[in-house]
Amino acid sequence: MLFQLKPINLAEAKAFVKENHRHHPPMNRWKYGIGLIDISTDEAEPPLLGVVVAEPPRARMLNDGYTLELTRVCTVGARNACSILLGAACRTAEGLGYRRVITYTLPEEGGASLRAAGFVQDRHVKAQAWGRPSRPRQSTLSLDLGDKWRWVRHLNQKVRRST
Repeated sequence: MLFQLKPINLAEAKAFVKENHRHHPPMNRWKYGIGLIDISTDEAEPPLLGVVVAEPPRARMLNDGYTLELTRVCTVGARNACSILLGAACRTAEGLGYRRVITYTLPEEGGASLRAAGFVQDRHVKAQAWGRPSRPRQSTLSLDLGDKWRWVRHLNQKVRRST
């Protein structure tokens, strides 16, 4: 296989996630998305093999304007596709001026693709409801109430000064 990155829009990303993600529904928030196609085929329109979606962080205390959250990484199982998409999403975030990228995994997910893309496990996030006494809400997803691991990749923000 010969991979190539492809810009995608929200509708394309939602359709792909709806069809292929094993435990999350399509997202509603959006900053940008990147697709991955196989250009070694003879097809006029190469098939989409995976997507990554970036959004502002859902956690209010992490939404500082310099942090981006990757909320969906979804592939059809092509080797190294997740790592390629994660790396591309981080390079894009860095180009846009972000200082760090975060994402979450379920405890049973290993994180090999995240480590390959330069992420480190940041902390264990205990399950808790979104609602608070001062702001009651009900979660629509049962997965929102499960424990997760937060991963982080700090981005290099060196900028050359003109002389």
